[in-house]
Amino acid sequence: MRQLRALAIVARSGSYTAAATSIGVTQPAVSLQIQTLQERMGLPLFERANGRLVPTQAGVLLVALSQHIETLVLETERQLAAMRAGQGGEVSIGAVSTAKYFVPFIISAFQQAHPNIEVRLVIGNRGEMLSLMRSNQLDLAIMGRPPDDLLVESQKLGDHPHVIICAPGHRLAGRTSVEVAGLEAETFLVREPGSGTRILMGRYFAEHAMAPRIGMEIASNETIKQAVMAGLGMAFISSHVIAAEVADRRIAIVKVKGLPLLREWFVIRRPERALLPAAARMYAFLSEQGRRHLPELP
Repeated sequence: MRQLRALAIVARSGSYTAAATSIGVTQPAVSLQIQTLQERMGLPLFERANGRLVPTQAGVLLVALSQHIETLVLETERQLAAMRAGQGGEVSIGAVSTAKYFVPFIISAFQQAHPNIEVRLVIGNRGEMLSLMRSNQLDLAIMGRPPDDLLVESQKLGDHPHVIICAPGHRLAGRTSVEVAGLEAETFLVREPGSGTRILMGRYFAEHAMAPRIGMEIASNETIKQAVMAGLGMAFISSHVIAAEVADRRIAIVKVKGLPLLREWFVIRRPERALLPAAARMYAFLSEQGRRHLPELP
């Protein structure tokens, strides 16, 4: 960098002496920098014309390189200053697939307040999010229960109700009260292994000494909703996933005693991964304002 800067100053001033004077060093010091750079390049960098030092073709290329690097340095300093002030930078956030129905609204609200912060969002199931957290590829993740086998810091985001749904024409759709045992003969459409919803459903039915009949294993909440509307079975699902369909009466909630099952949303981070100001602002925003953007059932 010192050699490139000396080269640019000599090209601008036209002599070693003038260049040395402008930066407050001796003329031999500037001459040595240029000589060292010429030896590294293996090409002459200056020639004399009308009593001035003028860059050769190789010198012109290196002057352009010097100017480009200086521009990059200044821009990087500007970005770092913005990051220190929490006004710029990037934050990587992961969310389990059930959270995709509200996370974009949270990000939109955050970026209205912090338009210069870039947010990278990754969606996947619980197992995939934990894998990314273990490999330090995410600053933050939104999911249900924090993991037991990974050291994390967590903040509650808000309540997360789970319900059982069916097609509007199902025999249980209009019932005011349904016993859990009354679901034993029903067919359930379930998420793939590793899904937080699948894990919670298994625990719920195990607590009631039931083993629900599994009709299909489906790796998408959207497909599960369509299958339920088509009458292919029931589903145990987050209420945040089906709020719009319930409002439009395309899906019915089965009024099972003891439901909705209330769990919680959390935002988690690994303590050993230092949060830069942008990520720290997102973490604070999620903790303080995230619950305002959770869907509500009609």
